[in-house]
Amino acid sequence: MQITSIGHAGFHIQTAAGSILCDPWVNPAYFASWIPFPDNTELDWKALGDCDYLYVSHLHRDHYDERNLLDNVNKDATVLLPDYPVPDLRHDLERLGFHKFVETDDSVKHTVSGPKGSLDIMIMALRAPADGPIGDSGLIVDDGETVCFNMNDARPIDLDVITEQFGRVDVHLLQYSGAIWYPMVYDIPRKSKANFAIQKRQRGMDRARSYIEQVGATWVVPSAGPPMFLDDDLFALNDFNTGSDSDKASIFPDQAEFLEQMRTHGTDDGVKHRGLMMVSGSAATFTGDVLDGVEHPYPPENVFGENKKAYLESMKEKFAPIIAAEKATWAPAEGPSLLEPLREKFEPIMKQSDLICDGIGYPVGLLVGEDTYVLDFPARTVRMRQDGDGKYRYGFRIPAELVHTVLRDDEPDWVNTIFLSTRFTTWRIGGYNEYLYTFFKCLTDERIAYADGWFSEAHDDSASIELDGWEIQRRCPHLKADLSKFGVIEGEKLTCNLHGWQWDLASGRCLTSKGHELRAERLDS
Repeated sequence: MQITSIGHAGFHIQTAAGSILCDPWVNPAYFASWIPFPDNTELDWKALGDCDYLYVSHLHRDHYDERNLLDNVNKDATVLLPDYPVPDLRHDLERLGFHKFVETDDSVKHTVSGPKGSLDIMIMALRAPADGPIGDSGLIVDDGETVCFNMNDARPIDLDVITEQFGRVDVHLLQYSGAIWYPMVYDIPRKSKANFAIQKRQRGMDRARSYIEQVGATWVVPSAGPPMFLDDDLFALNDFNTGSDSDKASIFPDQAEFLEQMRTHGTDDGVKHRGLMMVSGSAATFTGDVLDGVEHPYPPENVFGENKKAYLESMKEKFAPIIAAEKATWAPAEGPSLLEPLREKFEPIMKQSDLICDGIGYPVGLLVGEDTYVLDFPARTVRMRQDGDGKYRYGFRIPAELVHTVLRDDEPDWVNTIFLSTRFTTWRIGGYNEYLYTFFKCLTDERIAYADGWFSEAHDDSASIELDGWEIQRRCPHLKADLSKFGVIEGEKLTCNLHGWQWDLASGRCLTSKGHELRAERLDS
């Protein structure tokens, strides 16, 4: 099996039975905020696109690159489709001209066959509202010699099924770096923001190392991040590898940083697990768990360490006209009041989602230019600010051109457009509100119906585990992670390392968000 990194979460997997193109992203994403690191524009995308199989893990724009798929990828390729609750991914690919699909079942091994031979595959589909744009997934491929788990930025809960179905994993491709807007966009003191970022940076790498131990692969390739931020307003978000305080407070560590973390913490011991550096264009050949060889398009150190800042500066210059061209496609900031378009967009969704609106539970401010629009979730309406409203518990300041653009384009997911762009600021009073961001990613009838139903289902908390002197429910109240694997107790506080949510054990109260109580009892000493 030959695995070629094509940038970010993208890989080209070549086997005797055919090639699989995974998440081919090259064009700037999220309002031109994210660009693949290192640069992958020089790859031969026509050759890469001449594949037998296509796997798009989910619809986030750093995985689903519509322009690249349309221009460069063979429309006769067979699409390996995750088992998602809504058909958006299939519909979008059909719209681009893809017409051959293998509809997989979640976490079930399938054999796919073509003129070149057969492959065993399995797609682990994550279907909670918090997983990507109503769906995220990871792909396991077995060509008869080598088993590769392309986990990209998915966060699967039960990994035992991989061993049960495939026996082992030889190569593990996984995310370790940040892919979110928290805490950078929050209106909080600089020192607090830096402390939160440092914690989030380390927690992401700790979670990745936990996954490495659970999957048990010999070779680990850090991937799915970080992007480059090359616009003037966002350039400081990069980790420049200078060791400065701002670098330490970047939630976007790079591949070299994570490989060093693996060595420092003993995850890479040279025997059980070994980290492998790959950059865009690197090709590694495996026979089982043996690395036969790896070829890089240039020495990787050219873009890391002391050379990284100069590299990013050169990329900033290269991409300036590309970013400018992207900005030229945005809607103008000036225009009529957005009240009626926002009502048309949001109010029908509000009226279909009692559980989510009640979970949000308060009006949310949307500051666009000089105007303040209010998403009044208790009243299920959109209105202008009124005297006596006071400060909203949650609020967003978003450039008018971004709001005009997503309304013009009838975007079904503001998380996958505005929020991941980091081109906004926000504040909140109190904890994170999961229901609110779920609402913003579910702006279609199908999505909101699924999300409302998902939250209404009762989650089984009957199984218990003992952990550091406490008996607690085994499944995390957030997304059902196995707390025997992801739970960490410090004093009377439990952290689930899958998403970093925390609970006060004495009361069972969730410290991260509203609701989500935990069953816990201290054991007698």
